[in-house]
Amino acid sequence: MEQKASKEIVADDPGPTYEEALKRLEDIVKRLEGGNLPLDESLRLFEEGTRLGKVCQRRLTEAELRIERLVGDKGGTEEMPSVGLEGGE
Repeated sequence: MEQKASKEIVADDPGPTYEEALKRLEDIVKRLEGGNLPLDESLRLFEEGTRLGKVCQRRLTEAELRIERLVGDKGGTEEMPSVGLEGGE
């Protein structure tokens, strides 16, 4: 039996990693900012960028929850600082 590609798409595929989604989103933003795309292509890229933004947000939320669980497991009840996540110091 032949081996399939390592990134085979399956029903419970979690999608791109945070880094993959962010890189693609950055590429899309550069293309859209260029302003030389047909309207249909711009809309397609905008839709893809919106989906990728949601993927990034979901990945960050998942990471934050994992960190909170780890900190909570040590008996801590303090909130995790959001330094740098919302433009704060």
